[in-house]
Amino acid sequence: MTSTPVLPSSLPELPKGVFKKKAPYKAQDEQGKKGALQTEHKTIRREMECDRKSDDFEAIDQGNNCKMSPVTLNVGGYLYVTQKQTLAKYPDSLLERVVSGKILCPSDAEGHYFIDRDGLLFRHVLNFLRNGDLLLPEGFQENQLLAREAEFFQLKALADAVKSRWEKEQLASREATFLEITDSHDRSQGLRIFCNAPDFITKIKSRIVLVSKSRLDGFPEEFSISSNIIQFKYFIKSENGTRLVLKEDNTFVCTLETLKFEAIMMALKCGFRLLTSLDCSKGSIVHSDALHFIK
Repeated sequence: MTSTPVLPSSLPELPKGVFKKKAPYKAQDEQGKKGALQTEHKTIRREMECDRKSDDFEAIDQGNNCKMSPVTLNVGGYLYVTQKQTLAKYPDSLLERVVSGKILCPSDAEGHYFIDRDGLLFRHVLNFLRNGDLLLPEGFQENQLLAREAEFFQLKALADAVKSRWEKEQLASREATFLEITDSHDRSQGLRIFCNAPDFITKIKSRIVLVSKSRLDGFPEEFSISSNIIQFKYFIKSENGTRLVLKEDNTFVCTLETLKFEAIMMALKCGFRLLTSLDCSKGSIVHSDALHFIK
């Protein structure tokens, strides 16, 4: 006979918290998607910023390359090649407005900018833009023309530099040029030539050279004290064959009197006037101990 199991009247109470209600899967999915979207947005934002910076750097590089790119100008038939930044050094100048496209400039047959001005003088305009200083060759006499070019190209700094140079030349031209030739007839002193115009001393140097045993050495620098003074001591050195010689006609200069005569003749040719009163007892200008000239 089978017995039926007897169930307890009441089950034991389980401890609280053993079974917890899980969060809905839907809320978890939404939070995950939201985080993923935020991460994706940040990534896109960073990529966009990188692209923007890259474009900015590329634009800067392109701008620098544009400024550094060579430009050819045809000025009065003379071609000059330079950089845009050189021509644009002074804002609002004519050249700056041309290369920046603010004004139209005609072109020649080769497509170069054409400017109908003095092509030779433009060399000095361009050098001023390159150097920032007015550097002109020695003996430059076209200050007025260069001032006109500076006015045309609307370069006030160049115009001021030309004006300053011209004023200095005018002031220097008013000052007298003084020349003194002294001869002490002493082997330790010899002939001394002083002139406050260095170009006259240079002319004397170009006239005289040193010859030693058939070798042409140029002007003997040991006889030159400064750019204004030449001190010729007793220079005949028969023991080694050294002689001073006149460069143009190869006439040997063996006495200080002959050298003095050359200096006097050169002074008169250069426009100097003799101020010294001659002593009749000397008999000749060459025998005077001191000669003074002015121009």
